[in-house]
Amino acid sequence: MRGLLTPLARDCEVTMIPSGERVMVPAGTEVRVLQTLGGNVTVQGDYGQLMRIDEKDAEVLGADYLAQNPRSEASQAEAAEGSFDEERVWEQLRTVYDPEIPVNIVELGLVYQCKSTSLPEGGYRVEIHMTVTAPGCGMGPVLVDDVRRKVQDLPGVKEADVQLVWDPPWDQSRMSDVARLQLGWM
Repeated sequence: MRGLLTPLARDCEVTMIPSGERVMVPAGTEVRVLQTLGGNVTVQGDYGQLMRIDEKDAEVLGADYLAQNPRSEASQAEAAEGSFDEERVWEQLRTVYDPEIPVNIVELGLVYQCKSTSLPEGGYRVEIHMTVTAPGCGMGPVLVDDVRRKVQDLPGVKEADVQLVWDPPWDQSRMSDVARLQLGWM
């Protein structure tokens, strides 16, 4: 499935990469699956444009795709059980991937702060400061929404405040050795 041209089974709203613009792509448009990490799918159109298909719309790629890439509902149900644990927040952050780089945002060094505070009425507020690899990247708000949604789904989390920050600017020195290895930079 990966690398093969696949026609979209229906019209589908996608996010253009790197602009972050949402556009409707008509049924029958052929795309090439490039990356299926974190539940979302990065595809390439017939003119080389990169697009992200949200996990909820992955069935647009057909039954063969779904058979090879089952949805992550089981892991989401597992994440919803139990009590609050900040390590689970970090686990969720590791399921958010840059749509152009096959590495999660934690290993890329995009998460600058993750702090939890107990709330007087019960539950926790989780504050996350993160950045993107380039200031002009339109995918920043998309990644912020991904992080907010995944953290908000954790048990005990009542508030998830995710901020996109630019200081300090990201550079490759922030990447973990794991990320460097994944990208073949070691």
